[in-house]
Parts: sequence; structure tokens; C-alpha cells
Amino acid sequence: MAMTLLTGTAVESVKANEINNTDFTLEQISNYSSDTNTQGQVTSVNQLSDVSPTDWAYEALRSLVERYGCIVGYPDRTFRGNRALSRYEFAAGLNACMQSIERLIGTGGVSDEDIAALRRLIAEFETELAALGARVDNLEGRVAFLEDNQFSTTTKLNGEVLFGLVAQNDDVGGQVTFSNRVRLSLDTSFTGRDRLRTRLAAGNVPALQNLSGSDMTRLNFAQNTPDNNVVVDKLFYRTPIGDRATFFIGTDFETDDVHEPYSPFTDSSGSGSLARGTRYNPLIFRQNSGGGLGLVYEFSDQFEISASYLAGNAADPSDGNGLFDGDFSAVVQLGFNPSDSFGLGLAYARSYFSDSPNIVGSTGSPFTRRPFGSVPTSTDNFGLQTSWRVSPNINVAGWVGFGNADAQDGSGADADVFTWNANISFIDALKEGAVFTVAGGQPPKVTGGTFGSERDTSFILEGQYKYPISRNVSITPGVYAIFNPNHDDRNGTEVVGVVRTRFTF
Repeated sequence: MAMTLLTGTAVESVKANEINNTDFTLEQISNYSSDTNTQGQVTSVNQLSDVSPTDWAYEALRSLVERYGCIVGYPDRTFRGNRALSRYEFAAGLNACMQSIERLIGTGGVSDEDIAALRRLIAEFETELAALGARVDNLEGRVAFLEDNQFSTTTKLNGEVLFGLVAQNDDVGGQVTFSNRVRLSLDTSFTGRDRLRTRLAAGNVPALQNLSGSDMTRLNFAQNTPDNNVVVDKLFYRTPIGDRATFFIGTDFETDDVHEPYSPFTDSSGSGSLARGTRYNPLIFRQNSGGGLGLVYEFSDQFEISASYLAGNAADPSDGNGLFDGDFSAVVQLGFNPSDSFGLGLAYARSYFSDSPNIVGSTGSPFTRRPFGSVPTSTDNFGLQTSWRVSPNINVAGWVGFGNADAQDGSGADADVFTWNANISFIDALKEGAVFTVAGGQPPKVTGGTFGSERDTSFILEGQYKYPISRNVSITPGVYAIFNPNHDDRNGTEVVGVVRTRFTF
């Protein structure tokens, strides 16, 4: 089936014939409406297989549908079987988008370009929308109100609130805790292509490692601010340079703000893994963060290179600190993305840590954290990370990391560090938008060097199910276990159960 949108004299003729035939019009609307209870949600116009992409309206509607998921189609992914799509059916779909977008306008979640596209579609299908009883005036009124009352024409507010119900088994005790983390991001654009991000945060999520004695039990979404007070925990600016480069500068950001972690279903601290150790490669993305620079350059659609330099105490003017005289991490990654479903990154990180090193970002044992004690330490780390969308409903990802640490006290001591992890995610499991993920691997471990290898090998295993309650609310029950914690089989298995509830706005 093809959708034909007529123009010029032909349009006027068809309009006149259809409008005069009132019974025909009402019958079409009735037929469309009567089937809405059995319709399945369609998130792409491409799924409406019989709609022709030859008209401007197709592209305009496709863009709105893919941004806001607002068109409803029949279970066979067509509008009306094998007959031509009428203007009234198209208008009914457009009306659905109008209603969805009208609900979002008050939140500032609709771009000016989308509003302009919607206005053009409304003008084209004004007669059909009127026959449907669509309230175009409501939409125009909401747009006008937004333009007159929004707090900024350049800034959008995005919020995330997490509630965490956590239970941990431990030989020395443990309680069920209920905590929160709140993050508010102000994203400002001055050109339409750049972004200044200012993120405010507060939280009282427990530090489980203080009870267990192992960083391996640490929660991915853990954040503690004094008395749950609000702090600025991220501040950076990014802007394109030409068509292929993006430049980053800021006083507080992280390696994964610049580099692709290749862990699409675990790399978010709010909606990804539950355990810190199953999020992404710690030898690359858990190095020093803070102030500095970054650059991403795309050689082609398949190849890109990214580089960053971040100093841990960039704002401190005292000796042993500052931008170039203190803790830092310099990371470079070559990305290979031959298709939308497969990507691979090969990365190198050079880091320096002063008197209290944490060379694996609180994901290993106390010995792996600082193999030479409170001695300045430098590291050279290599990481291979990859993600493969095997099918629309299955994604496999993982990483391997190897590093060498050197004591900077003149002793010549060194240590080799190794880690790996893999995860598999099942998308739309039992419900559209739900994701079931299993992840497991070896936390960072000292495998050789001056002081030899650690006694045994720890293994972390996580299972979780992210279930969407609505577009802005999800609940993620899950559990993760650490076997032979701190790479010592004399330690009992640590098990952490979590129910994470996430609200976004």
C-alpha cells in the first residue's frame, strides 16, 4: 500500500470531493477509531511498511514519530491493510502526535525545529484535522505560553532521582538500607550544536565497601554528599570543530564523557549495572577525573580517535597539584564501528597518582588499589572493549584490560594488573523497553610483579531486570555476588541485593 499526498489543483479537487461526502468521512474516522484498542505502539514510520517515503510529509512525520513515539499503527504494521492510506487516516496519526507533543511542551522537551515541522503538517492537513475535531488552538496556545514563560531559551533541565533499597550479607553484620541520589543537569546550547553541561548532585547512598572491606561490593550509583547537600559534580563544555571533530573543555568531567565505553546497557550509573565493577573497563574509564581537555575526531563513519587529559586537582595551586604537577590521566582510544550493530575500541591510558593512589577506581582489592602502599604510582593501561547487537533483542558486550604500575619512590617496584568482564542483555524482555542483563568477570587483580600475584582470583556475577513502569519511571531489581572477595578464598562470598527505582524528567 502507498500513501499519496496530492498537491496543487489535484489536492483542491480531491479535498472538495471528500469533504462533500460527509458519510464517507465519518465512516473513515469511525473505522480508524474503532480499531485503536487493538493497535500496537509503533516507534518508527519505517515500521508502517505501506507508507511511501516520497513526500515531504513522510519525512516530517517520521522525524516526529521517532522522537516522540506517538503514532499508533495496526498489528500488521500498516494503517489499513492493502488499500491506499487516506488523508484522514494520516491526519488521525498526526493528531496523535499533536496530543503527545502538547503534553511535552510544558516541560520544554520539544525542540523549535519539531514545533515548526508540526505547524507545517497542521497547515497541510487543517481540513482533515478539523473533521477529526482536533484542537489545533490548544497546541498553538501551549506553544505561545512556553515561548513567553520558559526560564531560558538556551537551557534545558534534565533530572534524575534514584531510590535504592539495598541488602548486603556480610560476616560482620549488615542492614537493609534505603537511600537516594538526585542529579539535575542544566544543558545549555549557544549555537544549537554545542553544549555546556552543569550538573548538580546530592546523595546518601551507602558505601558498602566500608562494611565488607572490599571495593568489589561497591554500588554503581553510590554517591555521598555531606548531609545530602547539593554539590556541582560536573561542569564541562563541548563544541564541534568543523564537520568531524568535537572539542571538550571543563573543570569537572570524566573519561567516559569523551570516550565511548562500548557497554551500552551497563555504562550508565543511573540505569546501567548495579555493581560498580560491572559498569565498564576500570583500567580505562576509572582513572583520574577532574579538569582538562578532550577531542574526538572522526576519520570516517567507521573510524574515530578520541583523546583526553584530565587532572585530579586542576584548581589547586599548591606544589604537587594543578593542571600539570599532580594526579592526571591521559587517555587515547581508537574506535572501529563498521556498522550500527558492532563497535570496538582499543585504548591506552597513562596515569599518575600521588600519595593515596587508587589505580583501579575502587573496583578491586585493597592491594590492587595501591600495590605499593601510600606511594606515588604511575600506570600504563591497555583496554579492548566491544559491543555487538547480535539481533534487535540481544546485545553482547565486554572488555579486557591489562596494566602495569610503577612505584615512583625510587624503589623500582612494579605490578601487573589484569581484568575482564562480559555481559549479555535481552531487550524488550516480556515488555517493550524492559532489559534483562547478566554480567560477570574478574575484578582487577595483581597478577605479577615485584610482590608477586594475589592469593586467589575473585569473580563477580550480576543479574538484573530493568522494568519500565512508564516513560519516566523504571524499577530495577537485581543481585550481584563476589566470590573469593579481595582475591582470597578464605573470605566468604559477598551478596548484595538491590531494588533501584529511577525517575527522570
